Amino acid sequence: MFLHTHPYEPYLFEEATKLIVGTLPPPRFTIRAFKPGDVDFCYGSRDGQLWRILDRIFDLKLLFETTDEAVLQRKTFLRKQQIGICDIVASAEREKIDASDLGMKNIVLRDLVSYLREYTAVDTLLFTGGNSKNGPEYFFRRHLRDHGLKLELLSNDIPRIHQFTLTSGTGNSRLIKTVSLTAPSGSANRAVGSMATYQERKTKDPSYNTFDFRVDQYKQFF
Repeated sequence: MFLHTHPYEPYLFEEATKLIVGTLPPPRFTIRAFKPGDVDFCYGSRDGQLWRILDRIFDLKLLFETTDEAVLQRKTFLRKQQIGICDIVASAEREKIDASDLGMKNIVLRDLVSYLREYTAVDTLLFTGGNSKNGPEYFFRRHLRDHGLKLELLSNDIPRIHQFTLTSGTGNSRLIKTVSLTAPSGSANRAVGSMATYQERKTKDPSYNTFDFRVDQYKQFF
């Protein structure tokens, strides 16, 4: 059994107003066995699309390599845009060493609610996936229940949008919005291809692809 622990602490700072929330990077990041093109930072897998999407939206000219410069580029961008990262899974066990969310067992979650109470400027959570089993929204719902909280649906369109009320230790409360983005991974391409909005755009523009779809979706919230 492989113990898949998250290799990165949450990237948080006082000015952050949004948090990107996922699950775990691929196991090779835990054991520091990077592939060419990996970046030693959150969402740094060469197979993931998050940083490529943001690179397209903001014209960041990011490096995709295992260097300190590539990491610094991403941290600088996040600070400028007031975006933090706090994946919800701290660790999980795997029988098969892969990056599948469904393959996670004996999952330990981070106390994201406590982080939200500490970082009081955060008003939006950007989930890199929806409410399917072992996805970030799925785990966050479970986490909220442990705190006696629940999500309220605001929009059932994709990406689905919810909100919840968080009360601090001083009694103050604030609304926090959650956005369940289409996962920035190749495994979600089939789901994207079946969406009516994607099919309509693809019919009008045959060159339109699943990456373009994510860019259009993400730019609304980043």
